[in-house]
Amino acid sequence: MPEWISRFLGDTPGRTVVKLAIVSFVVGIIMSALNFTPWEVWEAIRDFALQLYDLGFEAIWRVARYFVWGAIVVVPIFLVLRIMRFGR
Repeated sequence: MPEWISRFLGDTPGRTVVKLAIVSFVVGIIMSALNFTPWEVWEAIRDFALQLYDLGFEAIWRVARYFVWGAIVVVPIFLVLRIMRFGR
């Protein structure tokens, strides 16, 4: 077996498969006890990502608006000061 496979998996492929099988079985038991299905988990992740996406762009637009409002005040003052200094 190539060494890069073991390095990528963190162990030998056989032991990695056994570990994944055990963890998958335990997670399946827990999900069954909590009455979750993989589809419900996927939908929850998708909904969370969509809400985060919407929230993120709302925050970006809010920051952009503050930037523009500040620039409307700062840029003319900067230009006037530069013009006054340029004349000296």
